[in-house]
Amino acid sequence: MHYGSRVLDRLAPGAEENAYELVEIRPLTPHFGAVLGGVDLTRPITDALAAELRQALLEWKVIFFRGQTGFTADHQLALSAVWGPPEPNPFFPKTGTAGVSRLAKGAEAVGNKNIWHSDHSFMAAPALGSVLRAVEVPEAGGDTLWADMAAAYDNLPADVRERIDCLTAVHDWEPSWGALMDDDRKAAFRADWPRVEHPVAVRHPRTGRRTLYVNEPFTTRIQGLSDAESRELLDLLVLQARIPEYQVRFHWEPDSIAVWDNIATQHYAINDYYPRRRVMERIAVAGVPLS
Repeated sequence: MHYGSRVLDRLAPGAEENAYELVEIRPLTPHFGAVLGGVDLTRPITDALAAELRQALLEWKVIFFRGQTGFTADHQLALSAVWGPPEPNPFFPKTGTAGVSRLAKGAEAVGNKNIWHSDHSFMAAPALGSVLRAVEVPEAGGDTLWADMAAAYDNLPADVRERIDCLTAVHDWEPSWGALMDDDRKAAFRADWPRVEHPVAVRHPRTGRRTLYVNEPFTTRIQGLSDAESRELLDLLVLQARIPEYQVRFHWEPDSIAVWDNIATQHYAINDYYPRRRVMERIAVAGVPLS
């Protein structure tokens, strides 16, 4: 098909665009991803600013801030609280600040997030969003890509959309995080983190917009289909994140911050900077069951 043949719209159907008084919106693509200017996130976030930040994330799905000198883990927690409480990842290393995970990559630990995914989809209530700040970045390389999975859903052929609207899929951490665990450790994690099911096309919990919700590392099969049918359909659906028309790319600089809607997007951390060092700190925002 001709990708992009349907209108790529950053707004949910029926939504109206709001004017912004406290932030400046600088789109990175016409429909997806924007840098927000005129904001100092080291200062207290007022109710009015929080409302505009929430609106911007719903419209643009991933928002970026640059030049946030002096931004600390405490500021990051205050920013993530605009959307909700933190949701720790059970597999991530923690920092000294509760809710913050430190992701340090370089010669001693090669980056391994270079696969399209949605954070915490293996949980019954996946993270609503994530807040990521650059602590140390290479001069070149280490960019991150995001894909708009509502646009991906909208541009599927009509018969595929109709087929997947009533299907659910199994999500599981074991094929990815469990790959380096022994059987005893996997059994211990399995007791706390059983396999879960989510709709293949979820209704976004805040906009109601249909969004494609399967990803390569965590979605293992589609229920109600034979193994061969499940594999064939999953292969088609996970490839949608790789279509450039649905993507935005961000080059990290010191004191940069990204906030993304984890239900509406997938992301991919480009691992092209080895053996240079890249250190990031992330907070995930607690989610809700999807329907």
